[in-house]
Amino acid sequence: MRVVCLAGGVGGAKLAEGLQQALAPGELTVIVNSGDDLERHSLTICPDQDTVMYTLAGIAGPEGWGLAGDTWQVIGALARLGEGTWFRLGDGDIATHLYRTERLRRGERPTEVAVALGRALGVPSRVLPMADEPVRTRVRTDGGWLDFQDYFVRLQQAPDVREVRFEGAERSQVTPEVAEAFRAAEAIVVAPSNPIVSIGPILAVGGMRQEIAAARRRGVRAVGVSGIVGGKALRGPADRMMASLGEEATALGVARRYASAQLLDTFVIDRLDESLAGGVRALGLQVVVTDTVMTDVAARVRLARDVLAAATAAPA
Repeated sequence: MRVVCLAGGVGGAKLAEGLQQALAPGELTVIVNSGDDLERHSLTICPDQDTVMYTLAGIAGPEGWGLAGDTWQVIGALARLGEGTWFRLGDGDIATHLYRTERLRRGERPTEVAVALGRALGVPSRVLPMADEPVRTRVRTDGGWLDFQDYFVRLQQAPDVREVRFEGAERSQVTPEVAEAFRAAEAIVVAPSNPIVSIGPILAVGGMRQEIAAARRRGVRAVGVSGIVGGKALRGPADRMMASLGEEATALGVARRYASAQLLDTFVIDRLDESLAGGVRALGLQVVVTDTVMTDVAARVRLARDVLAAATAAPA
């Protein structure tokens, strides 16, 4: 089964790992959020892409980001020189950014560089940025507009978010590789990533919604997984962001957002939220209730298999 997964962050990377293990090599394509990308120390850094790539390569750090066993000599030396080091980069991680930055400066497309990185790290799946054009997520707080990583890392997600925008999205377009993946897909999966700032930027890319809609018209089923369980985000600030933006910070709130975008056929919620299943069905979505908390690799594979089963089930 050829599967396209939309993902960003640690939750997306975990489900992508489960899907990779449940599928044959080469059957999974992960389209990752690049709205979080930034430049630090003259290096191009793609946090979501690297989180997914390192996880699928089996080399991610224990927190789900960075490299396992990495060291911190360079960032320590920069701190001694008085450089701002709020965005910490491990030594091995810096090698990835050096490789990427050099190839981009030679004129290669971000997608070409991402494919080359995945190949070099032995990733059996394709990890593609959502677009080659730069799209940058910005959030408005009571103190004004912030670049996403200033809000997320430097300020530790402390300010309330009042508005979100994706600068450059209007000039972006799905790449040939992304379009090809959708046109070959037999299932579409929306990972339990932040629906606003991980999945939102992907959907804002020119042509993305149209590719998803075209796949669904030919019978491909789209299955989404809630990253909010019991009213709390499993990782990150999704619950707080939804609340400050006036949305219901529950699995039903996530389902409502995706239903309004006409994105999904089926929505997967945790057993803890089973009481919300009727509300999800009222949105026109089928519901799967299962264990969605991915505490280990076995749990990631179990959830992936549940998602794939939902993607192949006959419409109710």
